[in-house]
Amino acid sequence: MGTHVVELDELVTFTNDFLEVDRFRDYCPNGLQVEGRAQVGHLVSGVTASQALLEAALEAGADAILVHHGYFWKGEAAPVVGIKQRRLKLLLAHDISLLAYHLPLDAHPKLGNNACLGLELGLSVEGQFGDAGGVAIGLHGGLDTPMKPGAFADHLARVLGRRPLHVPGEGATVRTVAWCSGAAQGYIEAAADLGVDAFVTGEAAEQTFHLARERGIHFYAAGHHATERYGVAALGAFLAEQFGIRHTFIDLENPI
Repeated sequence: MGTHVVELDELVTFTNDFLEVDRFRDYCPNGLQVEGRAQVGHLVSGVTASQALLEAALEAGADAILVHHGYFWKGEAAPVVGIKQRRLKLLLAHDISLLAYHLPLDAHPKLGNNACLGLELGLSVEGQFGDAGGVAIGLHGGLDTPMKPGAFADHLARVLGRRPLHVPGEGATVRTVAWCSGAAQGYIEAAADLGVDAFVTGEAAEQTFHLARERGIHFYAAGHHATERYGVAALGAFLAEQFGIRHTFIDLENPI
């Protein structure tokens, strides 16, 4: 547990540089989204800046909250009313900062969602795929020991704590895998173009079923939240070690 504090500006500048946020054309601002107190001694991380996470972070004594899904998405309504008002009011009333990193956190080669997901699943990394904001964020590689498709679904369930949706492909085994956390079902054809046996992501769309069947690739929708828990926790722990501050990861249940 850290015993120091870091200046908020220093924390934000370091994290922005570390994640190379300027490389991305994203759907939201990356970095400091809500400014709180000038010094951070306790950083709380979580996947999404929901009201429940904010309240849990407040109870834990957070100076700043680090998330993957923050606020101010392109196309959302601008007025600060309703849910948006309540969330911002809590942060501002208690002088708590909010830092959010979306695509940069998906893509980071060591602490990103996909890098960490691959480690959790025991997948080797051979390359990147899937363009998002001008940068490839998905990864592809494989298992050291091939698995039957159903056994690989069991493996996902054990690691992630939820049963994946599996659309069977043509192959009798899964050895090569492409993966991209969250709502990356749109990358299924890019994954199939790689010639891999399986594609793992968080969500599925209606058309995903047909694409998987027609391309012959095993498709696994393992949960948006479940596949994106690891990057933000790893980043929070890294920043805590870097600056000698306290870090707490709060994982709130989300079955989607």
